[in-house]
Amino acid sequence: MAQFIDRRLNGKNKSAVNRQRFLRRHKEQIKESVADAVNRRSITNTETGEDVSIPHKDIKEPVFHQGKGGLKERVHPGNDQFITGDKIERPKGGGQGGSGEGDASADGEGQDDFVFQISKDEYLDILFEDLELPNLEKNQINKITEWKTHRAGYQTAGVPANIAIVKSLQQSLARRTAMTAGKKRMLRELEEELDQVKMSEPAQMLEEKRLHDEIKSLRRKINSVPFIDTFDLRFKNYERRPIPSSQAVMFCLMDVSGSMDQATKDIAKRFYVLLYLFLTRTYENVEVVFIRHHTQAKEVDEHEFFYSQETGGTIVSSALKLMNEIVADRYPVGEWNIYAAQASDGDNWADDSPRCRELLTKHLLPNCQYYSYIEITRRSHQTLWHEYEKLESGFPNFAMKNIRSVEDIFPVFRELFKKETA
Repeated sequence: MAQFIDRRLNGKNKSAVNRQRFLRRHKEQIKESVADAVNRRSITNTETGEDVSIPHKDIKEPVFHQGKGGLKERVHPGNDQFITGDKIERPKGGGQGGSGEGDASADGEGQDDFVFQISKDEYLDILFEDLELPNLEKNQINKITEWKTHRAGYQTAGVPANIAIVKSLQQSLARRTAMTAGKKRMLRELEEELDQVKMSEPAQMLEEKRLHDEIKSLRRKINSVPFIDTFDLRFKNYERRPIPSSQAVMFCLMDVSGSMDQATKDIAKRFYVLLYLFLTRTYENVEVVFIRHHTQAKEVDEHEFFYSQETGGTIVSSALKLMNEIVADRYPVGEWNIYAAQASDGDNWADDSPRCRELLTKHLLPNCQYYSYIEITRRSHQTLWHEYEKLESGFPNFAMKNIRSVEDIFPVFRELFKKETA
């Protein structure tokens, strides 16, 4: 018996029935793959989805099978190389499939990782899941709007991933009932009439043949009604509903002094792109203030913040002074939630670092909901880090982290902005 699978309604790399269930089942592996993808992406590439790969061994389903049973005795030769508890390395295969060693056998054969594409929305939902702005207070209702997705009935158009299977089958049943009810009633009447003709004396051959032909034609029409049609399909409808929240401003302070080489600046930019994308994705109308500094600090727009080539010496306190002036001028503390994220390599004039700690202690931290300092360096920490360490015990709204390489960006970001649990 042949079995046909109609996939015409499904787009490339999508399964209408299993996609969402698959995403839920392998969520942890997908989150790890998405976290790795953040480090590979360009700092400007935030508008597309992502190709996600999962090791083939992780998507295998458990199966029950009949064992060989019985008692067996085996004799294994001893060895003079290993003792109990030793770990034996996997044999190195020459195959090109999959992740290499995990799936490759000794003769070089293996299996490719399972690769599929998630959409931009799915990518961002997974990326920013369980993240929030810490200590957000409702100082002014309805100033910014946080959006949450809610179910809102069904619709006749949508993507295969949102298909409502039960609802679609109900529509299919209703359509088939409406289209075949009359024919089935006529079929019963013809079958009753045929029984009467067969029982009559003498037999009416012509009439019996006519009834047989009509019954056959009706059955063919009933059977030709498709089990499911595009008309039957119903899709889950989702809508984004606003949740009243508070108004907030995020200050992004980036060190662009000469000690920040291009690789360090690129890591800082990647962190800020991630932060900016998180704010615009999760909240509406959060204001972002961009400040670049070397010996002097300047408020700039988004484009200049990420692409300007200006550089110079290092006086970190200039950025903190400018931030304090902007807060006093434009963002009253009683009406705004104030956040800041400062990124630097930690290189600063020795006499300026105590000045930075003083500015934070007296002016900024008492007025901030949350202040995060990210030091991007592989070297030993400089005076700025040591001065900032003195603030951690006295200010719970202050956090500092060290990023050593591109691989640290997303873990540090998640740790800084993870959602607090009750």
